[in-house]
Amino acid sequence: MKSSINLRLERRHWLRGLGLAGLALGATLSASSVLAQAGATRWQPVKPIRMVVNLPPGTAMDSIARALATPMQEALGQQVIIDNRAGAGGLIGGDLVAKSAPDGYTLLATPGSLMAIVPSVYEKTPFDPNKDLAPVGGTARALLFLVAKPSVPANNIQEFIRYLQANPGKYSYGSAGNGSSPHLAGEMFKRDAGVNTVHVPYKGTAPALQDLLAGQLDYNFDAGAGVEHMRTGRLKLFAIGNATRSSLFPDVPTLQEAGLKDFDASTTYGIYAPAGTPDHIVARLNEEINKALHQKVVRDRITALGAEVVSGTPADLARTNQEDGKRFGAIARALNIRPD
Repeated sequence: MKSSINLRLERRHWLRGLGLAGLALGATLSASSVLAQAGATRWQPVKPIRMVVNLPPGTAMDSIARALATPMQEALGQQVIIDNRAGAGGLIGGDLVAKSAPDGYTLLATPGSLMAIVPSVYEKTPFDPNKDLAPVGGTARALLFLVAKPSVPANNIQEFIRYLQANPGKYSYGSAGNGSSPHLAGEMFKRDAGVNTVHVPYKGTAPALQDLLAGQLDYNFDAGAGVEHMRTGRLKLFAIGNATRSSLFPDVPTLQEAGLKDFDASTTYGIYAPAGTPDHIVARLNEEINKALHQKVVRDRITALGAEVVSGTPADLARTNQEDGKRFGAIARALNIRPD
């Protein structure tokens, strides 16, 4: 028979082993619990996602949204459907999304003008773009190209400015409508360059570009639709209306380099969800948008539009919109710019 001392030692070893096993089991269960919780917060859509574009088909924002749709639906396992709802400076599409269920299944693809310009131009709107929409992520920074018809007798931006200064009130520029970013850029240019030209608003960028190509207008601030015409010489490209030069035309100066201090008329194309969308859903959508933006086919599509790829967090996009809003809001209020 075993002595009482041996029995006590065996019992002690047995309890110690049981304790270690229990700790190991507890650690395993704890890790499983963490993983289960992480899995529960990593949103996985169970039905198609509608991405509303508040501009017509064929616009830069529409092209970017369609470029993002394919890699996003591959990653999310659900179809991403593009739904164009244009009109009222982007408010029609924006209102639809702002009043949709905050569940991740309805998104808005919009230029930054909806956030940075509309609040200062429209006295009343059906929703507040900066309160009723939640930033998900930026996609691209829109470049504006100062272009003119080929018959304009100038070969560089300095000559072009002198040409306009010498002929006050005789020449015109077009835009996508009152309160659009090309309109605000045009008014900033008039103020900073000291020129007097006539603004002709259109219902969209396409008709403004067509009239410029036809010689009915003298110059425009083009958001990328006319890139091929710049390359072929059907349009004269004088300057970039952003803080940095374009990678497509690296030899073309910015208006800041031409002497127009602090001139920057760019905005950021972004994706938004209805306010109140849970953080973990916004985080998953932001993750997949950023992954898509790193794919070469998507990046090439964006740069071909004359824009620059922009990725980042929802907070990055919100901060950019706030900065742009201050710049555009100041000139919109100073000139009392109102919609059509």
